[in-house]
Amino acid sequence: VQLQAYGGGLVQAGGCLSLSCAASGGSDFRVDTMSWYRQAPGKQRELVARITRGGNTNYADSVKGRFTASRDNAKNTVYLQMNSLNAEDTAVYYCNAAILPNSCSYYRNYWGQGTLVTVSS
Repeated sequence: VQLQAYGGGLVQAGGCLSLSCAASGGSDFRVDTMSWYRQAPGKQRELVARITRGGNTNYADSVKGRFTASRDNAKNTVYLQMNSLNAEDTAVYYCNAAILPNSCSYYRNYWGQGTLVTVSS
């Protein structure tokens, strides 16, 4: 099972961008909580948003009201809509998911490859 992130790029301050991340690679895997993290240059990786399988969300204080996480369980995909972007949002964004690879295993933590978001001021 793997996570593949899409989106990212360069956007002007005040603009918006959308990220997506899909889990794939198995026939009977199950995805539980999915999250977005980010890591800015010289800083530690931080949680941006988390969404449970049932759709409950929580966000970092710095993005509340601007970012929205959503998911499509049928597609094993999580989305992050980012509005009102500012220079402090510049970072590599990583998706993360708790995934049960198969019915004979246990939940494991998976990371996507990261996608760069650059906000120009």
